[in-house]
Amino acid sequence: MPGRLYLVPAPLDFGCDETVPIADVLPAATLAVAARLVHWICENAKSARATLKRVGEVQPLALPLQQQRITELPREVHKKGDHQPSSFDARPLLQAAVEGEDMGLLSEAGMPAVADPGSSVVRAAHELGLEVVPLVGPVSLLLTLAASGLNGQNFAFVGYLPQEAAARAQRLRELEALVLRTGQTQMFIETPYRNEAVWQALLQGLKPQTRVAVGMGLTLPGANCRCASVATWKHRGAPVKNDTPAVFAIGA
Repeated sequence: MPGRLYLVPAPLDFGCDETVPIADVLPAATLAVAARLVHWICENAKSARATLKRVGEVQPLALPLQQQRITELPREVHKKGDHQPSSFDARPLLQAAVEGEDMGLLSEAGMPAVADPGSSVVRAAHELGLEVVPLVGPVSLLLTLAASGLNGQNFAFVGYLPQEAAARAQRLRELEALVLRTGQTQMFIETPYRNEAVWQALLQGLKPQTRVAVGMGLTLPGANCRCASVATWKHRGAPVKNDTPAVFAIGA
């Protein structure tokens, strides 16, 4: 019998100054599966070991960290993404599962293959006839959407905005036009050190009535998610910081 591919969520506190107990954000069943797996495909081996170390503090690992079989996705997958069918053939990475061993897919934060690399691995598992099992854990996009009050029946995640200011402003106008035409909530993320630049672009480029939501430090003790119109935000202090992961959303 072939093995399964488990999609193992990671806590959302990667790169943050503070962390939360892993049992507070991952249920016992998810931790139990993670603890018994020894074959891993991951975004980054160092952060994967750090996550497994935290798992081991709650559930004994099947093998010590030094003996876990951890394979990193190639660097080009991180830079260019792996969601296109021709971008990367991940089937060789799943040989252990083909031979009957269960495997885990792990990203640095949240659910692998959602706003993170890993879709090529999931696609390869389906091509090989392997069962894919998503485990329960935090997903920053859905937490922000649920807490925003924006349209949760019709929404889209559009990845990252352009880095160059003029291109970013143009992209925001396009997304706002889509919001106004269809009512579809538009969600995106950014590397933390550009949070404040994105925030200023939102306030400067969007119409006063457009609603903007931001989720910061989700699942952490100081987490918050707030939503208001651009006109209202201009009279408040900026809710974002350049050292905390954030999810942005705009809607009607």
